[in-house]
Amino acid sequence: MLTTSFSTEIDHPLATTWAMVRDFNNYPVYIEGVTESIIEDGRRGDEVGAVRRFCYGGMWLRQRLRAHSDERCSLTYVGLSPFPYPEDMFDDRPPPAAYEGTISLFSADGDRTRIEWSVSVEAAASHAGRWRELLLKLIPDWTESLKRTLDHRA
Repeated sequence: MLTTSFSTEIDHPLATTWAMVRDFNNYPVYIEGVTESIIEDGRRGDEVGAVRRFCYGGMWLRQRLRAHSDERCSLTYVGLSPFPYPEDMFDDRPPPAAYEGTISLFSADGDRTRIEWSVSVEAAASHAGRWRELLLKLIPDWTESLKRTLDHRA
């Protein structure tokens, strides 16, 4: 299992940032490239076990909310089907991989929020470098998208 993590701080209070992230169905609101998200079976977006089906970059994915804590401002999700490696990155791309991600938020310097986002993938050692490279691009893109969304709402 390969785990890639990224941490950054943004100029928004923890309460404001968590209010945006805590709803598992809010992906289209703060992640650019996500055009639609639906929670299946009438569950709430903060209910452990909820499944979201969403369209990201033109592909539909499903994830289950594995853990959710308002007290710790953290949530963990797991992919219900392997994540396909983008076609346009390499001719010889790695096969799709099972994955799990965790977003944790912390108060930093008063009115700032530290975001820690990690994603683990089950990848063969021969593919680990390519998956790490991809995640080191995607996770900062996602956190920057969240920041831009909060900036526009401020």
